[in-house]
Amino acid sequence: MLYSEKVMDHFQNPRNLGKMENADGIGEVGNAKCGDIMKMYIKVEDGIITDVKFNTFGCGSAIATSSMATELVKGKPITEAVKLTNQAVVEALDGLPTQKIHCSVLAEEAIKAAVKDYYDRNGICYDEKDLAPAPECPCCHG
Repeated sequence: MLYSEKVMDHFQNPRNLGKMENADGIGEVGNAKCGDIMKMYIKVEDGIITDVKFNTFGCGSAIATSSMATELVKGKPITEAVKLTNQAVVEALDGLPTQKIHCSVLAEEAIKAAVKDYYDRNGICYDEKDLAPAPECPCCHG
């Protein structure tokens, strides 16, 4: 199994690793088949993800995809961060072996779970399918 230099770099020198105290949103996802668990923490100010951290228990690909995902959403509007795809993570890492693509899916899901948690904590209505804020939703505008 060959890994790109970027995958190796993010595995050996992960960016944004660690817990975040007082996070505005926390997302935790896991894959029972492979045992990988990812936890993402986001800090949001004026709709922008100003800080993001992760803790991942898993293989090198899981750590590398978590690290890259945090780099891709840091400093971005939350509405843009929820559009992060696993394909974008894979491309940013210059590819992943086929049997490790599921790690990039977990990274995408962990970011989205953290955003969903942020919305829930702040009473922000959103569309379940794409997590886009919904200005007119029945739960808030009965």
